[in-house]
Amino acid sequence: MTETHESEKFLVGIYDDEDVVLKAVTAVKNAGVRIQEVYSPFPIHGLDVAIGHPRSKIGIAAFLFGLTGTLTALTMISYMEKFDWPMIVGGKDSFSFPVYIPVMFELTVLFAAFGMVFTFLLSNNLGPTVKPVMFDLRTTDNKFAMAIDLGRNTMSETQIETILKSSGAAEVNLKQF
Repeated sequence: MTETHESEKFLVGIYDDEDVVLKAVTAVKNAGVRIQEVYSPFPIHGLDVAIGHPRSKIGIAAFLFGLTGTLTALTMISYMEKFDWPMIVGGKDSFSFPVYIPVMFELTVLFAAFGMVFTFLLSNNLGPTVKPVMFDLRTTDNKFAMAIDLGRNTMSETQIETILKSSGAAEVNLKQF
């Protein structure tokens, strides 16, 4: 969700169809309007590219958290085998790599999963104490909302409203937070 400041004004175009809102994003951007965000009840393929969102870096975070899990497992196993509780069983090597692969795999998955969840929550400003900004409650059911921050656009409110209606918006509302 988007964090807003006091007294920000938004024009919100409400759309009925996913194909219409996808085409509308291109039309509105080509008209020179900066789009704050588009809200949808389900993912729309290609919408992030059309809006201009950069590619997510959560995959890099997942790799780094997984690598941390693997190194933690390797360090933990080495410490336990060499210093904490050394056991020599039948004269075998004290560090047998294939035996410890399941432990390393499990910690890799655990660290990656928890790390991605926390990274996602922090990067999207989500959490139990954050109050989400809802431009229109119907976006959780069957409507699509395109939010335009009037403070970040040079066009007037009526010009942007005309552009939204010509792009296929069923209705245009003014929201102030």
